[in-house]
Amino acid sequence: MSATPPPPAESELYDLIANDLFEQGYSIVPDAFSHALTHDLYRRVARLDEHNDLQLAGVGRETDFQINTAIRGDETRWLSDTHKVDAAYLQQMADFRLAINRRLFLGLFDYEAHYAHYAPSAFYKRHMDAFKGGDSRRVLTTVLYLNQDWQATDGGQLVIYDKDSDQIISTVMPEMGTLVVFLSEDFPHEVLACKRDRYSIAGWFRIQDPMQAPAI
Repeated sequence: MSATPPPPAESELYDLIANDLFEQGYSIVPDAFSHALTHDLYRRVARLDEHNDLQLAGVGRETDFQINTAIRGDETRWLSDTHKVDAAYLQQMADFRLAINRRLFLGLFDYEAHYAHYAPSAFYKRHMDAFKGGDSRRVLTTVLYLNQDWQATDGGQLVIYDKDSDQIISTVMPEMGTLVVFLSEDFPHEVLACKRDRYSIAGWFRIQDPMQAPAI
């Protein structure tokens, strides 16, 4: 059995993702971050699940928010910089934000992320993370997978679609350490039903609210 290759150097990682985003709008990178970090994150979310510290996720925003397990069945918890494991990941993504802004000038301003747990049979139907002209300010979606020894028969794949058709662009196994990044307004996607517990961190880089931008 061959050893797991080390994660790419950070500059190489950012170059790769920036090039993918420029060329095709999405990037899929195995073993993106250090094994120590991804395993710390796995232990953190597994412990949250064990202690029932995750909440059933909903759909819609603000006054339109509702729980609808016919659309999505995952449980989530927002990362907090007051917890050292969460803070380590948030710092990693802060570095990511600066690096991608330098390469692509996307104007990424802040980042929010939550742990996600899909219990057996849970899924998330096809949806968008942001809509052109919407008010979410989400520009770039990230998903980091935290599942050891995942097999195709376990289900739970992320399916990314062409926004103008039902054509499948990519089907991603939620394997430990795999990072998926895509333009939030451009790619409908879904999570297929899984047959075992499935863990991840979903996050979104946002641009600054123009109403809160400083006057010039």
